[in-house]
Amino acid sequence: MIDVVTSTGGLLVTITGDLDLARRDEADAALRRIALRERPNLTVDLCGMTFMDSTGAAWLTALVEHDRGLGGRPVLRGAGPRDLFVLEVCGLLDRVEVDTTHRCSRGHRVHATA
Repeated sequence: MIDVVTSTGGLLVTITGDLDLARRDEADAALRRIALRERPNLTVDLCGMTFMDSTGAAWLTALVEHDRGLGGRPVLRGAGPRDLFVLEVCGLLDRVEVDTTHRCSRGHRVHATA
């Protein structure tokens, strides 16, 4: 599931389950809704994400680039080591802030890659 919550402080996108080719239609619909906003301040919560393929990484890249186009500095929280590696290979990590202090509800703490 891709949950999008808008507030006066920005936008929170929460990914639950797999972010892969099978969810492309849902992800594209969410991206179209998100593209309608005109204010930056995007936070992407990956605590509940179980798997991400190249389609999911490309979707996250489009999401981040949209926010950066609005002048934002997107924040990723809850990304696991594998997710961070994939996003680093894609060149996305140098375009986002990784929240390394966030604790997911499952209790694990995210560690950024060096």
